[in-house]
Amino acid sequence: MVAPYEFSEIDDLAIRTLKLLAVDQPCNAGSGHPGAPLSLAPAAHALLKATNINPKNPDWINRDRFVLSNGHACALLYAVLHLVGSDYFKIEDLKQFRQLNSRTPGHPEFHAPGVEVSTGPLGQGISNAVGMAIAQKNFAATYNKPDITLSDNHVFVFAGDGCLQEGISSESSSLAGHLQLGNLIMIYDDNNITIDGPTNLSFTEDTKKRYEAYGWEVIDLGDKSEEGEALLAAIEQAKKTTNKPTMIRLPTIIGHGSLIQGTHGVHGAPLKADDLAQLKKKLGFNPEQSFVVPQEVYDFYRKTVTQPGIEANKKWDKLFAEYQKKYPEEGKVLSRRLRGELPKGWDKDLPAFSPKDKAVATRKLSEGVIEKIYNVLPELIGGSADLTPSNLTRWGDAEDFQPASSGIGSYKGRYVRYGVREHGMAAILNGISAYGAGYKPYGGTFLNFVSYASGAVRLSALSGHPVIFVATHDSIGVGEDGPTHQPIETLAHFRALPNMHVWRPADGNEVTGAYKNAIESKHTPSILALSRQNLPQLEGSCRVKTQKGAYILQDVEKPDVALIATGSEVSLIVEAAKVLASKGIKARVVSAPCLDVFDEQPEDYRVSVLPDGVPVLSVEVASTVGWERYAHQSFGINRFGVSAPCAAAYKYFDFVPEGVASRAEKTIAFYKGKTVYTPVKRAFENATVEF
Repeated sequence: MVAPYEFSEIDDLAIRTLKLLAVDQPCNAGSGHPGAPLSLAPAAHALLKATNINPKNPDWINRDRFVLSNGHACALLYAVLHLVGSDYFKIEDLKQFRQLNSRTPGHPEFHAPGVEVSTGPLGQGISNAVGMAIAQKNFAATYNKPDITLSDNHVFVFAGDGCLQEGISSESSSLAGHLQLGNLIMIYDDNNITIDGPTNLSFTEDTKKRYEAYGWEVIDLGDKSEEGEALLAAIEQAKKTTNKPTMIRLPTIIGHGSLIQGTHGVHGAPLKADDLAQLKKKLGFNPEQSFVVPQEVYDFYRKTVTQPGIEANKKWDKLFAEYQKKYPEEGKVLSRRLRGELPKGWDKDLPAFSPKDKAVATRKLSEGVIEKIYNVLPELIGGSADLTPSNLTRWGDAEDFQPASSGIGSYKGRYVRYGVREHGMAAILNGISAYGAGYKPYGGTFLNFVSYASGAVRLSALSGHPVIFVATHDSIGVGEDGPTHQPIETLAHFRALPNMHVWRPADGNEVTGAYKNAIESKHTPSILALSRQNLPQLEGSCRVKTQKGAYILQDVEKPDVALIATGSEVSLIVEAAKVLASKGIKARVVSAPCLDVFDEQPEDYRVSVLPDGVPVLSVEVASTVGWERYAHQSFGINRFGVSAPCAAAYKYFDFVPEGVASRAEKTIAFYKGKTVYTPVKRAFENATVEF
């Protein structure tokens, strides 16, 4: 291999500056992780030579992406972004590392310009990067022309031993190898240290052979981890490999230069004063000074990284203008997508239903919505974790996203076969969303197995990625598969997650309303909990009202009780209301497809649905946790399910019209003669997520 660039004295000074700028942050804060930034600074510097970025326009679509999967090394990322001229990360921001409301939190967060994804939980970053690589391949295959290449960027990742130990990275790396994602390059910081101590306490596998088995190219730098020329040469080799992702193994000494280098002690605690002083002296800096950047280092990075990136961005802008003239239709669609806008009238053909229509499972109704929208939303890209025939997530003439050499699809395809990899799928969806270009990714699995993916789902919400989880088999209605497959706590779990919309629609109109909300969402992910069993089309259901989260489905004058339910239990409370009516008891029927969205409505609307003076009974075949916010009494299941046919399971737990009616009567009797206040009024509202 021939190095494409020879390092000089200014490179050496830049690396030393970068090391100390990264180490000063945790030392100044009194907490943080100096070890990885110290050892990875030469690699970060070398990578800057090989990447195409514009710090002045960090959202430029054809930039190379950099993901710091070992997010505890974020001080290095902040230092890099500052040195290359980010308008967001000033030297004062680096001095506020890990402080309240600073721009430099303890792990990277997606909201900051230049930070591609939120990382910290190990393995998530490499999995996000796989999603970005998928998005780039699809974007390039869709819009590149023989005479104009709009997209040719790469996705670079720093990952450590912890990332490779987490199971999610195995899921995603395996899929990346299968998909032949040659645009993905991972630099593996193999420092042989975890928090417990040396990795040989628990991690002795041959990672090179593992990644070769996944179908990756593996380049081992051996004892050249401090040699920037060697890493640059490896990166250039990786770029030339177009049919495989590449792992570059970079053996490093954690905390290189510290008095405790090579030990777990330098991983997660700032250097002691004497150690920091000797390190600065060793690197040619004044031990009495902190956050020092020689002007020639600023000038060097602006000349070799920032200005070339700005020029590349300008060149791309001219290319896109030419593209729009030569290919006006594609140019119009692409321009819209880059603005983050949906096509006008995209929802005009969404299906509508009446009570005369036949009963259909909401998973099947979901399939019908996808069939109606895939053609008008080229940004829609879907898939399933090996449950396509059960989730019904694939439209009729979909093409699979596969390498052309597979003979079973192409990179133009918009249906991804994730395999049995729920957690990896969820993180990959986040990466596709983070790539930009307006992508609207969705992924299917059983609702119970969204729990497998909960780490990545949490990051969807934290980061504000509006991804969609199509979660079928949503209740004990799964039936014979039994307790292992029947979600009980799952709805409560994800309703408790900030910035998450958990939808459980009751019929076709509510499925349509849920999809409209989810597709139009800018910063909130959605879980669509869908039934396996057929459900009737309900009198009074409404797509528009669905988007308020809860609404009065059927009403009476001066109700004695309000029955509120979600999903399959809405038709049940409709029948229960009839039983009550036969006894002269008047029940208001409320459908609540999304309690999270209901919470977002003004108080006067919420009170109009669930007013003072009317006791409320909630009905849901799941945990009752959380229902106290909306109901005075709750009929649910606070134990695991049973293996039995759907109808038998419902009957066993007394979820039949008579069972609901009897509990409604008990609720009325309990509150008789008492002052009943609506549960939806609040003394104060809790803090909400802002983006």
